[in-house]
Amino acid sequence: MSTDDQSAPYNAGVPNSSPGVRSESQPLPALAGRLGYLLKHAQLRLAELTSAAMAPFGITGRECAVLIAIDSQAPSSQQDVAFRLGVDRTTMVLLIDDLEGKGLVRRRRDQDDRRRNVVELTGAGRTTLRRASLAGQDAERRFLSALSDEEAAELREALGAIAFPGGAADAGGARAGAS
Repeated sequence: MSTDDQSAPYNAGVPNSSPGVRSESQPLPALAGRLGYLLKHAQLRLAELTSAAMAPFGITGRECAVLIAIDSQAPSSQQDVAFRLGVDRTTMVLLIDDLEGKGLVRRRRDQDDRRRNVVELTGAGRTTLRRASLAGQDAERRFLSALSDEEAAELREALGAIAFPGGAADAGGARAGAS
């Protein structure tokens, strides 16, 4: 069963709900407290805001996360970046191919290990990352605008604890800029 199939019961009874389409109506009372339903629709709303924020830069939120991961540690191999983001290697190759085609990253052979490709940002990649990160942060602020600053910080912390149990104490805050 695919992820979409598993989430189908959470869409049942919601007007205009189809995979990938977020309904603006209120959830049915029977669904209002269902964690899967709430997380899915919160993620869809954040994805809409992030997509719109990234569009002027010609990248997706996922590509922005790859740029952040590449920029955060130098030099990085494709495999290192894939591991840090929890993305399989084949998908990472495709993402790097796309970013390289856009002139945002370049691959080069590692001087110490010729079997390894190092991936680094180009000047255009650094500029795009800086601007797209600011736009992404603004999208997150709009997403969290119904919460106080304290509630938003608590949500980040709680999601970090759930997403990365036993991980870094600041998992939510450390990943705040990544979408």
